Parts: sequence; structure tokens; C-alpha cells
Amino acid sequence: MKILKIALLSLPLVMFGFYQVQGKEMKKMADNMGMSQTMNPDGMMKSDGMKKSDDMMKDQTMAPKHDYNVPSDAELRKRLSSLQYEVTRKNGTERPFNNTYWDNHEAGIYVDIISGEPLFSSIDKYESGTGWPSFTKPLEPDNIVKKEDRSFFSVRTEVRSKHADSHLGHVFDDGPAPTGLRYCMNSASLRFFPLADLEKAGYGEYVILFK
Repeated sequence: MKILKIALLSLPLVMFGFYQVQGKEMKKMADNMGMSQTMNPDGMMKSDGMKKSDDMMKDQTMAPKHDYNVPSDAELRKRLSSLQYEVTRKNGTERPFNNTYWDNHEAGIYVDIISGEPLFSSIDKYESGTGWPSFTKPLEPDNIVKKEDRSFFSVRTEVRSKHADSHLGHVFDDGPAPTGLRYCMNSASLRFFPLADLEKAGYGEYVILFK
């Protein structure tokens, strides 16, 4: 019994020594493989590579989202021209062939004049012959809202921006391939950022589209 008691008392020391040896062996293996390891609070070994991967995941989940602020109506009346306000807030229509972007051929993106949310790209812009800037598809479909428009004794599909709720224009099914659609927009509802200014303006994620 005395021998058994001594053996039981010695068991924790033996186990501790075993884990110490195992830990040294694992560290030696990691050093041989060129991997630096650290111990987690939960006792698990983690390599620097795994730690960097976790840090990257944190960076992705904590990345700031675009915040499309919409000023008050009083502020908009100060900021926008009378035409821009009439079009975006009163569902107006500018004159064809007498607006800012109908014949703009520069590479870049078009955003909402009020919120700055990305709407269209020059890549999808084409000459429709209508006198308004026309596109085959939106750059960011989630920023586009379509509504039935029964004004002027006809049924059309109105296009509005999601965040600013700006009237942009209408979409028709007489466009070219591949979509067969014509997003006929008002220049007064848009602001254009050329490719060279995308990074500086905070739209750097779209630069890759033009490469």
C-alpha cells in the first residue's frame, strides 16, 4: 500500500515532465519548419501564419462601410442647383443634348449627386442617340430602385437611387446587348469621378474594373 501511495503521489510530476518534453519537441519541430508559434489563452499552439490569418479576418469584418448621408431638404436647396433639385426631388427631366454627361466619354464612375452612392460606370455607357447619358446596366444594382411610373399618360419604369431616393431617370427595354436595357439618366442627378481621381475620392475599389 505504501508503494502504491508513493506511485500515485508521483504521477502528477511524471505527467508534468511528459508535457514539458512534448512542448519542447513541438517547438523544435516548429523551428525546423521555419514557423514561430505562440500559446493561446486556451492552451492551444498557434503559428504566426494562423495569427496573421485571424488578424486579416478581423480587419475584414471591422472594415468601415460606406455611409451615404442625405442632408436635410433645406441644406439640399443650398447645395444643389435649381435644375439638380428639380430633377432629384421633383422628378424633373433635363433637356436632351444640353446636359453635362450625355457626350462624356472619359473613363470613370457616376455616383448620386446627393449621397455619393456609386450608380453607373463608363464601361457600360453607350451612345443611345437620345441626348441623355445612357447605360446598359448599373455599376451597383443594390443602389438602384425601380418603380412603376404612370405619369404623362404612359407606363414607364422609373429609376431612383436607394439611399438618397433621388430621381435618376427611366429604364427601357430597347438597349443593346448584352442586357437589352437602356438606363436613360439625367446628368443633373449624377456626379462623375474620372478614373484618375477614384482613389482620392474614396472609390478605389473600382479602379480594378478599368485594368
